[in-house]
Amino acid sequence: MSTKRVTLADVAARAGVSKTAVSLILNNRPGSRLSEDAVARVQEAAEALRYRPNPAARSLRLGRTTTIGFISDEVTVTRFASAMIRGLLDVADEHDHGVLIAETGQHPKRFEDALEFMIDRQVEGIAFGSLTARQIDLRPLPATIRTVGVNCTSDTLQATVLPAEEVAGRAIAQSLLDAGHRRIAIIGNAPIACSDPRISVTIPFRLEGINAALRDAGVDPVAVLDFEEWEPWHGYDATSELLRSGTPFTALICLNDRIAFGAQQALQKAGLEVPQDVSIASFDDDEIASYMRPGLTTARLDYEQMGRRAMELLLGTDTPEGQHLVPMEVQVRGSIASLA
Repeated sequence: MSTKRVTLADVAARAGVSKTAVSLILNNRPGSRLSEDAVARVQEAAEALRYRPNPAARSLRLGRTTTIGFISDEVTVTRFASAMIRGLLDVADEHDHGVLIAETGQHPKRFEDALEFMIDRQVEGIAFGSLTARQIDLRPLPATIRTVGVNCTSDTLQATVLPAEEVAGRAIAQSLLDAGHRRIAIIGNAPIACSDPRISVTIPFRLEGINAALRDAGVDPVAVLDFEEWEPWHGYDATSELLRSGTPFTALICLNDRIAFGAQQALQKAGLEVPQDVSIASFDDDEIASYMRPGLTTARLDYEQMGRRAMELLLGTDTPEGQHLVPMEVQVRGSIASLA
């Protein structure tokens, strides 16, 4: 089987027109004055021969590479966050751009190597992605390269795309308040993460939204349990501790779904049912949230929409700038019972 690239000349020979006519038609150039029959023959020939434009020649003609770079820490290897790449690729495809992807695992040398790789290939822009919303170290880049942070920030980025955490925090707390809950405990307060942007730039806003909603309702949390890691066993231990304390509560706000999963296990071990005895609301909409029984009401961390928005900024007509917040829609499931 031949691997020879199909050329404009091949398409022209099959369609019975000149190479110039093929170029005018396939590149949608106005004013070509070619007949509808010629246009149809060229399009049919290109499809039959599976013609693909030569990217190098196209870059020379357009004066740009139509290529975007994406450098992430561990987004590509994490199923929960990989939707970010899908969003980036979908928008790039809509604009006939390609994407070069590099994963660094948070290793500084890999990051610099990936950055040099992208610069050497003259990408038009670079999206920097992170699994967790944090501040990254990024040196100043050439002014010709557009830069957007996806779920991350840096003083050298032109724009950032982040989840709208404060609004989500308010919405999750309000979902419990609207159901009549007033004895609410918060599981997963993270003092260190809230004070160090290299750990998180958004968790403080998540908590601020929760506390603002409770404060507006005249409700003080009955308990706030602090810990920095958010895994199921932390939720299990914290909820077990809360139960042993004898503090009365009817609802838990868990700072992520993995904590909520552990909390539910602790409640079940104590003979309590969700939501009949205790309601739970959470954040992220991790895959585990829909597997829980009942399903977990949670605010979705929409990686796909963050990816889409970042690529839209990179490919827009204006230089990207400022902070752009992507809504975290509350996924209403069965983990909240009404006390009314």
